[in-house]
Formats: sequence, C-alpha cells, structure tokens
Amino acid sequence: MARDAAMAVRWYRQAAQQGYANAQFRLGVMYEEGEGAARDAASAADWYRQAAEQGLAVAQVALGLMYEEGKGVARDAARAVQWYRQAAEQGLTLAQFKLGVMYEEGEGVARDAARAVQWYRQAAKQGNAEAQVGLGLMYEEGKGVARDAARAIHWYRQAAEQGLALAQVALGLMYAEGKGVMRDAARAADWYRQAAEQGLALAQFKLGVMYEEGEGVEQDDAGAVQWYRQAAEQGDAGAQFRLGLMYAEGKGVERDDAGAVKWYRKAAEQGSAKAQYNLGEMYFEGRGVAQNDAMAADWYYQAAEQGDARAQFTLGLMHDENKRRVFSDDASAAHWYRQAAGQRYAKAQLNLGLMYFEGRGVAQDYESAHLWFNLASANGNGKTRKLAREARDKVAQKMTVAQVVEAQKRATACLEAGYKTC
Repeated sequence: MARDAAMAVRWYRQAAQQGYANAQFRLGVMYEEGEGAARDAASAADWYRQAAEQGLAVAQVALGLMYEEGKGVARDAARAVQWYRQAAEQGLTLAQFKLGVMYEEGEGVARDAARAVQWYRQAAKQGNAEAQVGLGLMYEEGKGVARDAARAIHWYRQAAEQGLALAQVALGLMYAEGKGVMRDAARAADWYRQAAEQGLALAQFKLGVMYEEGEGVEQDDAGAVQWYRQAAEQGDAGAQFRLGLMYAEGKGVERDDAGAVKWYRKAAEQGSAKAQYNLGEMYFEGRGVAQNDAMAADWYYQAAEQGDARAQFTLGLMHDENKRRVFSDDASAAHWYRQAAGQRYAKAQLNLGLMYFEGRGVAQDYESAHLWFNLASANGNGKTRKLAREARDKVAQKMTVAQVVEAQKRATACLEAGYKTC
C-alpha cells in the first residue's frame, strides 16, 4: 500500500476524536511535523495534551518538550518538568533523561545535582545513551556524586559504544588526559575519529591537533588541516584559530596570509583571545590585510581585556614613547605593562621597571623599579634575564642598602601573594 500521510491524518483523527490515546498522540506528531496536514504546533500540543491526560507516557514527554521549547504553547519550564515527571515515573527513559537535565540546570525546578544523578542513572541503566553521558559527566565533575573518573569512563564507554558522538569525544578526552584510565593517545585519536566522522566539530578539532602534533597518529600537517577545516566550517573557534595558524605558517597548506586573516577573524569575532591577538599582529605588520595601527590596537585591546598577556604587553609597547610610539602615552603604557607583568610576563616586568626607573608614566620610584627588575630576572630567560639583571644592578647603585632590602622584601611578598600585592 502506498504511503499516504493525509489519509493517515484522517484515520488518526477519527480514532482520536473517540478518545483513543495512541491516535491522539500520532495526530499530534503529524501536526508537529507537518505530515498530511499543515504544520501547526498549537494543534500538536492540544492532541499531545489529550493523550497525556490519559496517561500515555510518550505523549507526556512530547508535551513536556513543547512546554520546554515554547512550541504551540507559552514556554513554561515548570509545566515541562510536570509532564516529564509523569512520564519518567512510568519508566520512559527520554523523560527520565530530560528530568535529569532540568534538575542539573535548575530549569522549572530548584537546581539539585543529586536528583539529576538519580534520574540520569535510571535512564542510563535502561540504555539511554544521552543519560549515560550525562551521568558520566556528573561523575567526572563530582556533581551530585563523589568525583570518580573510573565511573565516568564506564558510562562514557556505554554511550560511546552505542555510537553517541558526544560520549566518544568525552572518552577520547579521558584517554588523552589519562583520567580514570592509563593515558593512551592512540585510543584517544580512535575515539575522536569515530565522533569526527559523525560530524562533531569538537572531535574534528581534537583530531586535527593530534595530527598536527603527531600524538596517537603519524604526524601529518595536511591531515590536521583537513580536520581543522571541517570543524572550522562548523564554527569551532579553536579550529578556526588553528587553521589560521596553518595558513600563516604554510603548514599542510600553501602559505596564505589572507587566508590566515580570514580564519583568525572568524575566531576573533567569537571571542578567541589568541585569534584576536594574532589578527592584531596581522594588521600591525600589514600581512594579508592593509597595515592599520588603529585596527591592530583594537584587536589587541579585545584580547588584552580577556587577560591575554602578550596583547597587554604589546599595547604597552604601542603606547610607550621609547618603543613603538604609535600613540605616545606613557601612562597607558605603564598600565598595560602592569597588567602583563602581573601574569609573570618577564618582558613586561622589565619594561615596567624601566618606567619606574625613568619616571615615565609613573612617579619615579627606584624601589619599585628594583622590584620589577628582580622579578623579570627570575621569570625571564636569555636576553630578557640579562637585561633585567643589568638594570637591577644599575638601579641598586642609586639606592641605599635599606632601600634594596625593602625592594627585595616587596618582591618576595609579591611572589608569595601571586602578584596581587605588587
């Protein structure tokens, strides 16, 4: 018999109007999906309700979804929880999983991680893969249950072996990091691949990293580019940034500064501080884009505001009258050097010391100069360490012994306080 959705709707309606719950549910599905009748979420919700009120569990969870998503009814998380609970108590695994999510996220009910675990466990034991990965996450993070990486692995594996991509990438991460299992890069790559081949962007990105770094697979820049591109085209900011790097460096693909700018920009616009910094560098150097100091500074600023020490240091250089001198504002230079210096960025510590030594952008203060030169000497290497030591010895000649001792005490206190009292 040929498939005829309109005829199905006709017969479902006749049975539904006589109160047959399964027919009411099926009619709701036809309206929700627009099969055999015009798509009509309100009518779908109405038929689901009639079946749900007769106790049909699958209709109850369907109505819960309508309330959760605001389809055909006003969005109402509490009503969603009510219907999920009724279906969950009948043993429907999807409802148990959804109820677990609502408890975990505090949607429509007070947040309660232990209750979330309870409902995830009931669904997971019946084989619901999404609940299994949810339960695995609770064990991994110690939410509602004692942290237990081995139990997390157990539940991730259950879901991964059912083909759930999210569980496969979670299991890959556990193998990559050696959490709850011996570290095994090859197994990590295998699980990433299974999820990546299902189109999961995070797995594609992670697999790209494995190929670029030769972890668990033979090193292959072209293979890395392939996986980065697939994830990047799905909007994964980490993959977009990495793909930009590959273009900028000509790794696995012909060097192309314009291509690097394209991918850096996509990641930067999603808030990737690393991409924002690199895009700033492209503008400052005029690579792949017209040279533009103002645009460079704007991208550096966005990265710096997120705490990127390189961007903070670079903004310091751009404002420093003795360095890049783009904006000539020593007070701003000192501000940005201080931000980076507080993150143990040795070059910024050296330059901030110079600002104090010369009294530029800050009041001249030999003790503070000595402090920052001392820290730069401890944190730096090579040329930076050498310059910092020379500068420290130079400023010490202008200080009394008591001042040097005080500067050293301040440096020690700064270190002990994690740079919060410098």
